[in-house]
Amino acid sequence: MAIRRLSEGTVNRIAAGEVVERPAAAVKELVENALDAGATRIDIATSNGGADLLLVEDNGSGMEADELRLAIERHATSKLPERNGEDDLSHIETLGFRGEALPSIGAVARLSIASRIGTGDAHQIDVDGGAVSGPYPTAFRAPGQHGTRVEVRELFYATPARLKFLKSARSEDLATQDIVKRLAMSRPDVAVTLTMDGRRVLDLEGGRDLLESRLTRLARIMGRDFHDNAAKVETSREGVTLSGYAGLPTYNRANAQMQFLFVNGRPVRDKLLIGAVRGAYADFLARDRHPALALFLECDPAFVDVNVHPAKTEVRFRDAGLVRGLIVGALKHTLAQAGHRASTTVAGAALSAFQRQSPDFTPSFQPPAYRSASYSSGLREPSSLFAGGTALSARVEEAPLVDTPVPETPLGLARAQLHETYVVAQTADGIVIVDQHAAHERLVYERMKKALADGGIARQPLLIPEVVELDPAEVTRVTARAAELAELGLAVEAFGPDAVMVREVPAMLGKLDLKGLIRDLADEIAETGNALSLKERLEEVSGTLACHMSVRAGRRLNADEMNALLREMEATPHSGQCNHGRPTYVELKLADIERLFGRR
Repeated sequence: MAIRRLSEGTVNRIAAGEVVERPAAAVKELVENALDAGATRIDIATSNGGADLLLVEDNGSGMEADELRLAIERHATSKLPERNGEDDLSHIETLGFRGEALPSIGAVARLSIASRIGTGDAHQIDVDGGAVSGPYPTAFRAPGQHGTRVEVRELFYATPARLKFLKSARSEDLATQDIVKRLAMSRPDVAVTLTMDGRRVLDLEGGRDLLESRLTRLARIMGRDFHDNAAKVETSREGVTLSGYAGLPTYNRANAQMQFLFVNGRPVRDKLLIGAVRGAYADFLARDRHPALALFLECDPAFVDVNVHPAKTEVRFRDAGLVRGLIVGALKHTLAQAGHRASTTVAGAALSAFQRQSPDFTPSFQPPAYRSASYSSGLREPSSLFAGGTALSARVEEAPLVDTPVPETPLGLARAQLHETYVVAQTADGIVIVDQHAAHERLVYERMKKALADGGIARQPLLIPEVVELDPAEVTRVTARAAELAELGLAVEAFGPDAVMVREVPAMLGKLDLKGLIRDLADEIAETGNALSLKERLEEVSGTLACHMSVRAGRRLNADEMNALLREMEATPHSGQCNHGRPTYVELKLADIERLFGRR
């Protein structure tokens, strides 16, 4: 077959497939245009999952009639800056810049755009499957109002094959909601409404300030519990600023759908975020649990390349290692600042688990004479639990009720031990129930991490050094990180152009698959610039050891030991959750307890 040029209509439809793959993608492009136009209010409406109707109306700067003509031409844009007479793709400060969205939509649907600048005349232009009519004068909103109204009907009618591959209206609606929510999170100063099939599903008021309104907007979208269980993130390094909110480890999810990253106001989906978050929360969550967070990265536009994919949801950083280190460091610092704080949802779940008995309920037994849970004086010899050993005093002496004042500390004073597993403490305004095993596991783990950081990691020399074959590029990457790996107890050196030799390994890892470990490290260094596998394995072993070295459930503690546990929890970062993300204690306020019994 002879080579020939494709028709302009075919070229436009092919290009449209890259930019507008589904209704949600079209909504994304139109809302981004509205934000770039300086809109402070954006109203969105869809019908039948967006296949029948997409409507986006804003109060932005608007367009003149001649600008409407250019707006529907491919690669025509007002957003790309010029430097020295050339378009500059390295300093993009707007969400859009390609000039592809409107012509792509017009090539596959029935598109109408009406716009007005200031108090001037409004004009409209129509594009029907690529055929243009207008612009012509039109009625637009109330007198004195400006902005743009974009109406898209019968999306993909000009490309029936694409129409057949649309998912159900429900699936398309969910995708559109996700896109709109992400864009709304990035701009809390802009009011956003979303109506689907005549039903208002999102109604967000614009805040007075971009930063001050951020948590309020996040809570409206991510849930009220996020507001109560998020810690503020704020740091900067080498011209890159990171801000936002990170959920407490005990406020976790089964998937990563509640993790959001914004780069210069642009919502992006980036593997860098997933890896950085996993590294930061590795000490606190099991691998199948994920934290909720929203992070906003601000940097020089030249530091990031947003021209990676037509959908503009992927970015590349000039220094990915710097960004990853900034995210990990900021999250770890934020979680450390949270101290032993646990999520409020833990107490809420505990309270909801209590079921009030029916009014006609009568106990089938006569309770014995009631005696308040007393603070036992306990054994007077020094407790061995927190002295570095593992022996425990297994006896609690009986003692009369001691009227000991409750100290002004977060976890209060131990009053009893239940089922030889749970420590009950009285605080100034409620009670705390502590899982003694989970709490001590975290304390032991934090001690082990500190010991590793202070004294280094013990190494085990190999009787016969292990040779691991790699590609020459992988050899270069691994040996370039030899000093970093040595700090973690792994001594490696080049062994010819296509292999490395391992002479020493961390003693605590015992028997391991060295070849698999080295290859994993090479892959991670190539992808993220960091060697996470070894750190994670060391931390995993530390967690396992901590679990076995900690006080077990079923061990009887005396009063001194229980209070020593509470005091060390207060002084230890992250003691609100065990190494797997489960809470170590539940706090019930007195007011909540009184409500359970109808006293409030």
